[in-house]
Amino acid sequence: MELTTVVTQNQMQMTSKWNSGLCDCCMEMKSCCYAFWCCPCFACSTTADFGEGLCLPLIDILGPGMLAACGVAVCVPPVTLSMRTAVRNKYGIKGSLFEDIMISCCCIWCSWCQMHREIKYHNVPVMVVTSQPVCLNQPISTTGVIMSAPPGTAVVTRMM
Repeated sequence: MELTTVVTQNQMQMTSKWNSGLCDCCMEMKSCCYAFWCCPCFACSTTADFGEGLCLPLIDILGPGMLAACGVAVCVPPVTLSMRTAVRNKYGIKGSLFEDIMISCCCIWCSWCQMHREIKYHNVPVMVVTSQPVCLNQPISTTGVIMSAPPGTAVVTRMM
């Protein structure tokens, strides 16, 4: 996937798409089952992976009940909507607030699964490999170990 970021007058334009579709929950059966059988726990772990408070999604469960007791009807889960918008903004994903509201209200489990996949995609560690020209038939030394490589062979060592 190609990601392009265009910065114009201190505003970032959204030029990327979600890495998976809203209904691609079965791409990762483990997280799909986790979300289906215990969505509050799944939402909490997804929020923590994003760097927000672990128990933040519990507001979606407790908040409407408390507000309904006071006579205020709430149909949009505030944390789900906020998280979806934050994920979209952080990773430069195209979309609108209206779309986020509709998805948060109608497809809450699919929304959390999609956010989980997106966060997981962007949190993959990156390994930088540099190469230098290798002299032919000359030993290569790495941390006291002498190795020789045939001509045209790249030697990759991993330091632990």
